[in-house]
Amino acid sequence: MLIHPWDAARDGAEWQHWLTGRDFGQLAVNGPPGEPPFVQPLHFAYDPGRGDAVTHLARPNPLWPALEANPTVLLSVVDDYVFVPGPWQAAPEDPPEHGVPTSLYAAVQLTCTAHVVDDPQEKAALLNRQTGHFQPEGGSARAAAGEEPYGRMLPGIRGLRLEVLAVRAKFKYAGKKPAEIQERIAGGLAERGGPGDAAARGHLLRRREA
Repeated sequence: MLIHPWDAARDGAEWQHWLTGRDFGQLAVNGPPGEPPFVQPLHFAYDPGRGDAVTHLARPNPLWPALEANPTVLLSVVDDYVFVPGPWQAAPEDPPEHGVPTSLYAAVQLTCTAHVVDDPQEKAALLNRQTGHFQPEGGSARAAAGEEPYGRMLPGIRGLRLEVLAVRAKFKYAGKKPAEIQERIAGGLAERGGPGDAAARGHLLRRREA
């Protein structure tokens, strides 16, 4: 992922705050020699204090042999993305139709060491941590090895603890553009009001003020 200086996260707090509000991404695992990578969409629970994320997958998933052969993986999360029409980006001295379309988005990529969790008790603890993230209000029984209702299901899954080694974060929100063009883009997003427009506009304005 190319990250220009004007698109880089201001500091660790910026990307951590953004990521703690998200819990779905894609896990990329190196494939066998001559094969493309495995890319697995999944829910996860990230904890900045622990410096890791937890998730689980079905035991028949073809990802496991490749992951065990090389446990260095990449967890990629992309959100708050929008398409910006060319006229919004046109330089003041140029006709609107000469503007170049672009995409605005936020992306965080976590390089991790993947630790496979097969011990039934550790796996149950991992599942409870993940469920606690998604259902903080409760409503489901806790997983416990050998106990109903989930104990008998534990052998069908394997847990994953992703230990974060490095982070690449990008906030591509017209950071290099002159103020006039940034204002035009912000106005266009506000007027269009499509999916993601409000979030993208918020990032543009926030990073401009910072």
